[in-house]
Amino acid sequence: MTFSELGLSADLVSAIQKLAYSHPYPVQLEAIPAILQKNDVLGIAQTGSGKTAAYVLPILESLQGKSINKSRSIPILILVPTRELAAQVFEVIQTFNTSIQRKAKSIAVYGGVSINPQMMKLNGTDILVATPGRLLDLLSKNAISLAQLETLVLDEADKVLNLGFKEEVDEILSRLPSKRQNILFSATMEDSVLTLIDKLLKNPVRIEIKPEEITPDLIEQTAYLVSTEKKGPLLRHLIQTNKWEQVLIFTSSKRVADNLTTKLIKHGIQAMAFHGDKSQGGRTEALKQFKAGKLRVLVATDLAGRGIDIKELPIVVNFELPRSPKDYIHRIGRTGRAGSAGSAFSLITEEERHHWKVIQKKMKRWVELIETEKMDF
Repeated sequence: MTFSELGLSADLVSAIQKLAYSHPYPVQLEAIPAILQKNDVLGIAQTGSGKTAAYVLPILESLQGKSINKSRSIPILILVPTRELAAQVFEVIQTFNTSIQRKAKSIAVYGGVSINPQMMKLNGTDILVATPGRLLDLLSKNAISLAQLETLVLDEADKVLNLGFKEEVDEILSRLPSKRQNILFSATMEDSVLTLIDKLLKNPVRIEIKPEEITPDLIEQTAYLVSTEKKGPLLRHLIQTNKWEQVLIFTSSKRVADNLTTKLIKHGIQAMAFHGDKSQGGRTEALKQFKAGKLRVLVATDLAGRGIDIKELPIVVNFELPRSPKDYIHRIGRTGRAGSAGSAFSLITEEERHHWKVIQKKMKRWVELIETEKMDF
């Protein structure tokens, strides 16, 4: 089935074709018609499945033919857990927005930056992409109104709740009109998410995209057994010998991310750290350079890494293993995105060996552990 058969207008289909999207991903096949028909939607899908476009496209379609919004009343709200995801969703909206007649005014608002410039841009907004805390700040200042809200999207609902935003979400929901369309996407169905679903959705169309449909088989995984003190030299050897030009490296802490970045730069490898202690401006600039191919290495922690969505990212490295197998899948899923091949490398110490076995067992895939003791690097 093609995008034109899903009920999208010629303008949007043309925009999709310009981006070289040939066919809809599974989540888009199911979500786009359901959202266009104004159904509530429950989507169980991970990042990389095409879910952002699955709700952005029908939302843009719904605005075609409508008069220009000239007030501070928001018709469409997209609630997300992190600043990086807010910027990513906004970027997707802008990408499709360029080719349609009735262009949607979209704003992304989040904490960590001054609220005043955001407030000045809000008048006439069609689509507001917001993190919970900053949205409540704007509401407290009467900068916007949600009284006429038509559509609510809650993206990565499990992350919203895991990051401690339950009270904020409850407060936001209490301010919304009872009659509205609700769209919820989540990678997992934890108890807290199930409770929110019961509260939020009415007879939803349920869409489930299994994780194995998204990434693992497309990712070539390699693991090295290496001592802690030799991890850095091995990593530099891999980057330089293989001439990697775009590498995303995951660490378990901000301190390790900063130290590793410093050492890479010292050895002539262009790198920047990407974590919660960095300023929003610094994080935005690092991600912008990395996406544009102007930055060779981005060193990220797990929380910051959740907002990184880069088309055809070739290499991901686990400098340290994450705590859970689920986080490991999420990390390596930054590559091998929705149809593209990718490679993931993990540097395993003897102390991490048992945990590596646990990850493989959960993943249901065994990766040969390469000894490095006799390697020259």
